[in-house]
Parts: sequence; C-alpha cells; structure tokens
Amino acid sequence: LEDNQKIGIGLICLGVGFLALSVLFFFDAALTAIGNTLFLIGLFFAIGVKRTFALFSRTDRIRGTICFFLGIFLVVYMKWGLIGMCLEGFGFLNLFGNFLPTVVTVGRQLPYIGKLLELPIVSQTVDFLVGKTRPKYYV
Repeated sequence: LEDNQKIGIGLICLGVGFLALSVLFFFDAALTAIGNTLFLIGLFFAIGVKRTFALFSRTDRIRGTICFFLGIFLVVYMKWGLIGMCLEGFGFLNLFGNFLPTVVTVGRQLPYIGKLLELPIVSQTVDFLVGKTRPKYYV
C-alpha cells in the first residue's frame, strides 16, 4: 500500500468510529458530521479522486449517491441526525452493497469475529442481509 492509501484507510476507520460514537450518543449531529467528513476524505485518499468521482457518478448507483449525500446534508445543515443517518445507511448499502459478501467472507476468517459470525442466528441473519445461500452441510 502507498502512504496515501494508508492515510485513507486510517481516516475511513476514524470516520466509522465517529459514526459509531454518534449512534451511541443518540445520533449526535456534530459527531455524525465529523464522521462523514473523515469518511469522505479517507475515501478520496484511499482510492483517489478520479475513482471516487467515478464511484459516485455511476448511473446504476445514482439512487445510492443521492440518498447518501442527502443524508449528509440533513445531518450537517438541518441537524436531523436520525433521519439523516437512516438515509445515509440506505445510500451506503446501495453504493457499497456489492462489497458486503467479500466483507463477510473476510470477517468469517478472522479469529474472534469469525466465531461470532458462525453463531446460528447471526449466521442466518448475515447470510440473509448479504443475499447469500450457504450449504446445509460442510465437507
């Protein structure tokens, strides 16, 4: 990884951390705004400006882009934390939903997270959300 990508990944992690804190503090608008800003700047650093604009301007993902940025607008300017976060979450899933099976597969290979994801109810829920069917038996 290049230095810019490392910085970008760090900023994305900080952004996700601030977003998690905002949820813990009942959708605090200031923490959500900081988290969104760090996430977007981190995305620019991690994948580059050209790829970031290409990601957000794809015609098949325009609904996700509109919802994501409208949610950021509602949080930052209107101070509607809960509604903005819900709209952002919908847009985030529309934008990055294709990566969820990969994230779940990597998560299942991690030491503690993998055991958590293999619990029966968690496994069924995650598989349903990802849209993945798993065999009933393992060889």
